[in-house]
Amino acid sequence: MDTAETVTGITEITSPEELRELLGEPTAAARDKVRTRLHDLDKEWLALSPFCLVATAAADGTCDVSPKGDPDGLALVLDDTTVVVPERPGNRRADGFFNVLSNPHVGLIFFIPGRGDTLRVNGRARIVRDAPFFDEMVVKGHRPQLALLVEIEEVFHHCSKAFLRSSLWKPETWRPEGVTSRAGIAKRLERPEASLEELERYYGPRYADHLYG
Repeated sequence: MDTAETVTGITEITSPEELRELLGEPTAAARDKVRTRLHDLDKEWLALSPFCLVATAAADGTCDVSPKGDPDGLALVLDDTTVVVPERPGNRRADGFFNVLSNPHVGLIFFIPGRGDTLRVNGRARIVRDAPFFDEMVVKGHRPQLALLVEIEEVFHHCSKAFLRSSLWKPETWRPEGVTSRAGIAKRLERPEASLEELERYYGPRYADHLYG
């Protein structure tokens, strides 16, 4: 359904010039902070980051953002312009990987729990099914079947305003019980044939026992 059919009274931005006029120019520090190679401080960040988001888009514009998590040092740094993100067992949809096959451009944001700032990496990705460096990405005896090798085109640090606005890392603001449980969501939207009790067992404490196969 067209947006105009459901939303009225909107004022749309339709040109780069209009957007820039509204927002103003970035500061020199924000404009010039983008680099093409990893600094030692970037490598320090990656060595402690256990989580990242990987954004991809297919040639037809279909988008995906996938979370990736591992112990600290999720991404392996091969050199100053190359990082590798291992793929772990999941639901096998592989939306992001299929996107990369038609459009290699990717964007990654690396998080460190408790830190409001993040590290952003943009570049071109390749899907690798094996390489000697896979031996360096073994976790709990699991050697990844696939990895995303990213040749860096842009790298920069991002400020903490979004995290401060959201109070993301403040436990007193967390309300995980405020929404339907994962088992309840699966029952309603994904696996209606299964019983809620069965799904609660599946997503219960033992779920963590099967993270790596």
